[in-house]
Amino acid sequence: MTTSDHSSLEPLETRVGLHPFLVGLRPHYVKLLADCAMAKTFAVDEYLFRQGEFANRFYLIEQGEVVLEALDNDGNGVVIERVGADKLVGWSWLFPPYVWHFDARAAAPTNAIFFYGTILREYCAKDPSLGFELFKRMSQVMVERLQAARARLLATHSGKAKDAGTRRR
Repeated sequence: MTTSDHSSLEPLETRVGLHPFLVGLRPHYVKLLADCAMAKTFAVDEYLFRQGEFANRFYLIEQGEVVLEALDNDGNGVVIERVGADKLVGWSWLFPPYVWHFDARAAAPTNAIFFYGTILREYCAKDPSLGFELFKRMSQVMVERLQAARARLLATHSGKAKDAGTRRR
């Protein structure tokens, strides 16, 4: 079951607790997260955030699709990743200098839960167990995205490596 199966009329705390990224989190933490969250809707081509802006939030996607884009040398957006329902967008709020490294743009009508990262950082500083829980979950997302990027890079360059006589182990 995806979070998109849940009505947007459900209380926000329920939606937060049911999102796969947060499933299994202590009820007390779900309440804290819900207290610094709000529901957001994005139209096609609306930006969640832009590269270079201050990173003070993250989103849990409930329905729709978001593309993460980086700017090439000509200033054109290049799609790095597509993120759909039940996934997370944005972890730069966790790491100084708290600046977005990509654009995030809705590729389809998108419903998400917006979290105030600056408030969450304060909660995490007061309760390291909460910080550890969130960091473990964010780290898992980072590993998955890095592995996916690695696989795409290898797939893109596999033909070039064979042609260049690259050594194999």
